[in-house]
Amino acid sequence: MAGPAALPVSPLAVPMDPVPPVPGVRMATAAAGIRYQGRTDVLAMAFPPGTAVAGVFTRNRCPGAPVDWCRAALPGGRARALVVNAGNSNVFTGQAGRDACLAVAEAAARLVGCRPKEVFLASTGVIGEPLPAGRITAALPGLFAALREDAWQDAARAIMTTDTFPKAAFRTARIGGQAVTIAGIAKGSGMIAPDMATMLCFLATDAKIPPAALQAALKAGVDRSFNATTVDSDTSTSDTVLLFATGQAKHPRIPAEGGPLLREFRAALADLLLDLALRVVRDGEGAQKLIRIEVTGAVSPRSARKVGLAVANSPLVKTAIAGEDANWGRIVMAVGKSGEPAERDRLSVAIGGVWIAREGSVVPGYDESPVVAHMKGREIAIAVDLGLGRGKSTVWTCDLTHGYIDINGAYRS
Repeated sequence: MAGPAALPVSPLAVPMDPVPPVPGVRMATAAAGIRYQGRTDVLAMAFPPGTAVAGVFTRNRCPGAPVDWCRAALPGGRARALVVNAGNSNVFTGQAGRDACLAVAEAAARLVGCRPKEVFLASTGVIGEPLPAGRITAALPGLFAALREDAWQDAARAIMTTDTFPKAAFRTARIGGQAVTIAGIAKGSGMIAPDMATMLCFLATDAKIPPAALQAALKAGVDRSFNATTVDSDTSTSDTVLLFATGQAKHPRIPAEGGPLLREFRAALADLLLDLALRVVRDGEGAQKLIRIEVTGAVSPRSARKVGLAVANSPLVKTAIAGEDANWGRIVMAVGKSGEPAERDRLSVAIGGVWIAREGSVVPGYDESPVVAHMKGREIAIAVDLGLGRGKSTVWTCDLTHGYIDINGAYRS
C-alpha cells in the first residue's frame, strides 16, 4: 500500500512553514515497512535530560496501547524520546499491543540512555492488527544514529496516513525578554472530532517550563483549537497531543504554577495549536470547503460550543455546503437538535455575512444572490445568534463529499 501519495492533494492545502531547529530537539525518520511501501513511516525524536512533557489524549473508551503507555508515563513529567509509527494504530490488540509498546520503549531507552517511561509513543493507522514491533526496533539504531535538528518537514511526512499534505508550523514568543521557539507537526484527515485531541500532534519548545505549567498551557490551547474542530464526528482511539520543553533557553525561572511570565508563550502556543488544527480540517477526507461556524447569544460558552458542533457535524448541513446550496433551514434544524437552550423566535442565522433569518423568520426582502456567490467559495462562514445570553464559541469543520466515502470505503484494501 503506497499510502497518502496515491490521494490528490486537498484543494484547501496550505504549505508547511519552514520550521527552524528547536534547541535540544533532534529527529530522524525511516521506512520500516509497517504497512506502507516506498515511504517513511517511523519517526524518532530525542531530547536532552530534564526535558519536561505535557500531554492531552483521546477520551475514546477504546484507546490504543500507546495512549495507555503515555498516560502512565506522563505523571513523571520528563521525556527523553518520542517514537511514532504510521500505518498501524496498535489499537484493540490486547496484550500483544502492550508488549509491543514495552519492546519499542525499552529499545529506544537503551539507545538514548534513559528509563523506558521517559520514552513516549504514538501510533496511527489501521485498528485491530498486531503491530510488527520488530520492524520498529530494527529501525531504531539507524534512526538514533541519524538524528538531526533540521528534519521537521521530514517528520511531518513520516506520520501521515490518509493525509494529502504534511502539516508543520512554528511560532516565537518572549519569556522575560528572552526569545523562545515553539514548533509542531500534526497528522489527521479522517476520524476527526473534538474530544481532548483529534489526531496526532507533537510540539517542542526550547523554553524551560515546569511540567504542571506546561500541562495547563497545553490543555487550554487544545480546548480552543483541536477541541473546536470536527471533520466527521468520529473521535479516534489514538488521539494524542504531546508538548516537550527542552529548557535550553536562558530566561527567568518559571514557577510551578506558571504565572504572568508565560502570558506571551501561552498565546503563541494557542495560536500554533489553532493553526495546526485548521490544517487538519483543511485536509478532511474529501474536503472541498473549510467551514467556520460562529455561535453567539448562547446561555454559556459551553452551550455555544455544543450548538456549533451540532451544526458542524450535521451531514445535511455539510452536504448542502458541498453542493453549494444555501439551505439555511438545515442550520436551524441542527441548532434545534443540539439539546441546548434555543428559542425559535429568537434565533438568527447568517451565511457569508448576510443575515438570512432573524427572530424566527426570514429577513424581509432577503436577497439570496450574495449568499449563493459565497457558497461557491472555498471558505464558508456561518453565524448563529441564539439571542439568549452572552455565551459564544467558534468551531470549524469541512464539507462532506463523495470523496469521503471513496477514501473510507477503500481504506484497508
